[in-house]
Order: sequence, then C-alpha cells, then structure tokens
Amino acid sequence: MFERRHEKVAPASVFAKRILGAVGLSFLLVGPALSIGIAGYHWIDKLDWVDSLLEASMILGGMGPVNPLRNDAAKIFASCYALFSGLILIGVMGIILTPITHRVLHKFHVEK
Repeated sequence: MFERRHEKVAPASVFAKRILGAVGLSFLLVGPALSIGIAGYHWIDKLDWVDSLLEASMILGGMGPVNPLRNDAAKIFASCYALFSGLILIGVMGIILTPITHRVLHKFHVEK
C-alpha cells in the first residue's frame, strides 16, 4: 500500500488518494457508530431525533453529554456508548493520520 524505503516519495496525486481513502474509511466507521448512538438515545432515553443526534454527536466527538439522563438504562447505555465512542475516536484519528505520518517519515528516510 505504501512505498518502501528504497522507493521515491509518492506523487501528490497518490497522497491525495490515500487521504481521501482514509477519510472515506473514517466515515464508514463514524456513520454506524453515530447511528447506534442516535437510536439508543431515542429509544432508551426517549429523546426526540434531533436531541438524540446532538447527544450522540457530542459523545462521539469527545465533548460530553448535553441533556440530563432520565433513567438507569439510559445511564448504562451512555456509559457504554462513551467508552465505545472513545475507541472509535482513537481509531479514526489513527486512520486519518497514518498516510500523513508515513509521508513525513518517508521524506526523512528515503535513500538517495
């Protein structure tokens, strides 16, 4: 997937495709994760759809809850979703930063 040490640095067009691929893969992870949160907050905590979207987005983005939770089931869901969201956030950042980090390190180590 990436060039080796003895190969030249990839052209900008190849790098742009790698970035777009990483962002696309990130959307494939974030979309279902956000959907799980929206559905959980809507059905478990009885929030309307817009409030569920806000709550799930804030948790998934690492910001924290907005609305007070109404019952114990909602609190358990929120704690599990927060842990899950933290892992998704770390994974997405790793996916997006991989091509950038590789390009920077490859420029330092390319053999002339």
